[in-house]
Amino acid sequence: MSKVLIIGAGGVGRVVASKCADNPEVFTEIMLASRTLSKCEAIAREVGKGRIQTAQVNADNVAEVVALINRFKPGLVINVALPYQDLPIMDACLETGVNYLDTANYEPKEEAKFEYSWQWAYHDRFKEKGIMAVLGCGFDPGVTSIYTAYAAKHHFDEMHALDIVDCNAGDHGKAFATNFNPEINIREITQKGKYWENGKWVETEPHEIKKVLNYPEIGPRDSYLIFHEELESLVKNFPTLKRARFWMTFGQEYLTHLRVIQNIGMARIDPVKYKGVDVIPLEFLKYVLPDPGELGENYVGETSIGCRIKGIKDGQEKTYYVWNNCSHEKAYEETGTQAVSYTTGVPAMLGAMMVLTEKWNGKGVFNVEQFDPDPFMEKIGEYGLPWNEAVNVDLEL
Repeated sequence: MSKVLIIGAGGVGRVVASKCADNPEVFTEIMLASRTLSKCEAIAREVGKGRIQTAQVNADNVAEVVALINRFKPGLVINVALPYQDLPIMDACLETGVNYLDTANYEPKEEAKFEYSWQWAYHDRFKEKGIMAVLGCGFDPGVTSIYTAYAAKHHFDEMHALDIVDCNAGDHGKAFATNFNPEINIREITQKGKYWENGKWVETEPHEIKKVLNYPEIGPRDSYLIFHEELESLVKNFPTLKRARFWMTFGQEYLTHLRVIQNIGMARIDPVKYKGVDVIPLEFLKYVLPDPGELGENYVGETSIGCRIKGIKDGQEKTYYVWNNCSHEKAYEETGTQAVSYTTGVPAMLGAMMVLTEKWNGKGVFNVEQFDPDPFMEKIGEYGLPWNEAVNVDLEL
């Protein structure tokens, strides 16, 4: 049906490439590109089923991305590179008139801050070009946003409170490791917390607010309020929400390591001089921590991610919980990655499928909750992420 260009050859890129290769009726030709060609070639060899072409590209360089797009002529670019590279890749898509999809919103390299304003500003230009940009089509953001849209469509007349809950109950056997790019992960979780309440944002200190929440098949886990990007778009697109929060589980050992990293200055993103050379401590730390793409082999346990929602239906108060549990072992068996990469990569592939089969339509820049959730929800279980739901249960929040 269409060619697809995947940019990014980490764990998520591996899952996207594998899942696209499994569906030749939609993805007729696949190209995987990144700065490191050998990574692309390894993925193509190991999970590509003989269907993946590879290329080298510097995604920071608009001209290089444009040249690659013009050479391959894809119908869609799937961006699973670093969040710093969202805007250059969007610029290349604008120049070439090709649709765009990503899994994480833009953040500037020089500041630990992420928000959608930079990408939303592209809306008119994408609309005038007659192309579409789909933002945040991973799991969170992505599936959590689609869960919310599904709840709004089928379960509520008004949604009043949304709590997104993200638990990783897996064990990789390492003293300290991050489940995706360490640089991006540590920047994200060391920022101040933030949640939406009564029409305004309320800011908290990092990990200041904790609740013990119970997760299906897992049990109780310490869950901390942090800011996560989908909150920004969800409160905009579902204005009846009076409160919206995001919770993520962290073990005490993980938080202790994180505090030490911050206290000794290794989380800094400004350069320091070392033997006459500018070194950014967090970038150096990334190279000495375990590679997230290599955690899968010994990873046991599972993730549980979902949405807990309160609102009104037919004049009555209602609660609704929708979630997915994903096994690290099963994810590794299928794709050679752990569940965090798997839960991000599968939705990116399915979102691409929604675009290429025209189940999702539009000209401009959109977050995933702005599309019809039903065709996505009908397929996501088939591709490896089945969902569960419970009505009028105790949400604990």
